[in-house]
Formats: sequence, structure tokens, C-alpha cells
Amino acid sequence: MPKIVASKKDWIKLGYKLFSENGEGGINVDKMSRLLNCNKSSFYWHFKTKKDFINELIAYWIDIDTTKVINEVDEQEFPKDKILKLIKVAFRKDSNLDFIFYLKKYSQKNNTIQKIIDRIDDERILFLIDLIIGLGYSKEQAEIKASIFYKYLIGYHEMIRYKKQKKNYLVEVLDEINQFITIK
Repeated sequence: MPKIVASKKDWIKLGYKLFSENGEGGINVDKMSRLLNCNKSSFYWHFKTKKDFINELIAYWIDIDTTKVINEVDEQEFPKDKILKLIKVAFRKDSNLDFIFYLKKYSQKNNTIQKIIDRIDDERILFLIDLIIGLGYSKEQAEIKASIFYKYLIGYHEMIRYKKQKKNYLVEVLDEINQFITIK
């Protein structure tokens, strides 16, 4: 017999995984309730609508892929250590990398979501600019280098999407990043 209520966190973690695999089409309350071994009324206990649920997934994505990463990087004392930590965290392969791909696709129907994505991109790039200034570059140089870094990160993940990440990926990434940012 299924349990009656799954926690909000259970729903969000499963929804994040399923959205990362199939986008909006992966969010099926019946299927999710079976996977969580609960009644589907549990979903509606926590979320009024599928749209509200997707908004919660977006908040979760912002928290784990932006806020927590920035906080983890900021724990480092020196600029070089900060950027090395960012590289280590941001370039590791994650099974949920396609979340942003599907979110961008979903945003084509919802301009508000596109504005959120743009805001997060801007926040990440501004954070990169500050890190790169900390390495000794001017603001103008840092703006260009941050943009290149961010685009490189997106391209890197696209290149390894369906491949196994090399064990020495950090060496390769650092060699490539050192072509446009000297990490002193």
C-alpha cells in the first residue's frame, strides 16, 4: 500500500531528475507518485499546479547550481583558490546537466522563465568578473574573459554530454582555460 504523503523535498528531487531527463514531459504526477510510492494527492498537498511545481524546480536549480556553488567558492580565501574551486565544481559532470537545456526550451513558452535564466546567467558572469579581477585583470579584461569562460563552460558540458568524463578532466580544463586566463 502506498504511503499517503511524500515530502516536498522528495517531490522536488524526483522532479528535478525527471525534468533533466525529459523536460516538461517528464513531469507526470501519476508516474511520479508511483516512483515515490505515494498517493498523487501528496503532490497537490505541496503544489497547487504543475506550473507551481516547475517554479519550485527552478528555485531548486538556482539554489544548487548557482547559490551553493558561489558560497562554496567564496569559502576559499585567495583569488587563485577561488577560481580553482569554481573550475573543480563547475566542470564536473553531473547527471542533471540537461535541466538547463530543457528549461531553456520550456522558457520559449514563458517569458518570465527566460528572464530568470537571463538573471542567473548575469549573476554567474558578474561573479566570474569579480573572480577574474581578483587575479589581477582590469574590469574590461575581466568582462571579456568571464564571458569566454562561461561560454567555454557551456560548450564543455555540451561536448561531454553523452561521454564518460576523463579522470584527469581538471588538467585538460585548466590547460585550456590558461589559454585565456592566467591563473596566477
